[in-house]
Amino acid sequence: MSKSIISVLAATLLATPVSGFAAGNAKAAEAKVSMCIGCHGIPGYKASFPSVYSVPKISGQSAQYIESALSAYRKGDRTHPTMRAIAGSLSDQDIADLAAYYAAR
Repeated sequence: MSKSIISVLAATLLATPVSGFAAGNAKAAEAKVSMCIGCHGIPGYKASFPSVYSVPKISGQSAQYIESALSAYRKGDRTHPTMRAIAGSLSDQDIADLAAYYAAR
C-alpha cells in the first residue's frame, strides 16, 4: 500500500467514533436541549409519572454514557415511558449532539 492510502485509512479510522454514533456537535444541541432541561435541569427534581422517580443529573456525564442510555431507552431496554418517547424521537445525530453537549457541562 502506498503512504497516501495508509494516511487516508488512518485518518478515516481516527475520525470514526468508537461508540458507533456520529461525532457530536454540542453547539447543534443547544437547539435540542429544551426537551431535557425541564426535568434534568432542576436540581433534586423528582418526576411523579409513572411513579415518584428521582431525575438524575446529566450534566458532566460522559458522552458515551449518555449515548448508551438514550439508545437503551430508544430500543426499549430502559422502560421509563417519558424517556422512551423522547429517545424514540431522536436520530443518531441528535443523540450524539446531546451527549456532546451534556458531557461538556
